[in-house]
Amino acid sequence: MIEASQNAQKQESKYPLNPEEAVWVSQAQRGDRVAFTRIVEAYQRPVYNVCYRMLGNAVEAEDAAQEVFVRAFFKLETYDPERKFSSWLFSIASHYAIDLLRKRRIQVISWDDLPPWRWLPSDDSPQPEEAMLEAEAAQEVHALLDALPGDYRAAVVLKYWHNMPYEEIAQTLNTTVSAIKSKLFRARKMLAKAAQKEQEATRVSGRIALASAK
Repeated sequence: MIEASQNAQKQESKYPLNPEEAVWVSQAQRGDRVAFTRIVEAYQRPVYNVCYRMLGNAVEAEDAAQEVFVRAFFKLETYDPERKFSSWLFSIASHYAIDLLRKRRIQVISWDDLPPWRWLPSDDSPQPEEAMLEAEAAQEVHALLDALPGDYRAAVVLKYWHNMPYEEIAQTLNTTVSAIKSKLFRARKMLAKAAQKEQEATRVSGRIALASAK
C-alpha cells in the first residue's frame, strides 16, 4: 500500500487525477480488478457520452463503452502518465467507435442535440459551448451530419461537447494539431455546403407546391 501511495503521488504531478484515483490506476496496472472497477465507475459516464455522440444509439453506445473498458484494462500497462488519463480513455473510445462506423458502411446516427452548421463556432470563438446551447433545439442538419466521416465526427465531438483543446484532441486521435484544425475547418465547410443545397432544395419544393396550389 505504501508503494501504491508513492506511485500515486508521483503520477499525480503528471496528470490531473485526484489522489484516490491515482491509487486506483496504480493498483489496476498491477492487475487489481477491484481498483479498475472503481475507475470504471468514475469514468463510465464520459466514456459512454463519447460513444453515444459517435454512434448515436444508446444500446450500441452501452456495448461500445463496455468494450472500451475491457480494452483499457488489458492496455493499462501501456498508459503513459504524461498523458491525461481521460484523454487516454477517450482515445480508445474514439478509435473503437470509428472502427464500428467504418464497419457499418452506411452510417446511421441520431444527433439529438447537435447544433446546426451555422452555430458551429469558428476556431477563434472564445466560448463554443454557448453557441451550441443556443442551437440545441435545432433539427435541420441532423441528416447532414450523418455524412461526416468518422474521424471528422470524432474531432467535432471532442471539441464541441468535451471542450477539449486542440492539443488533447490531436493526442487522443493520434494526429497533429494542424490536422485537427483542418478537419474541423473542413467539417464546417462540408456542413455549410450541404446545408446550402438543402435550403435550395427546400425553396424549389416550396415553389412547386405554390405553383400546384394555383
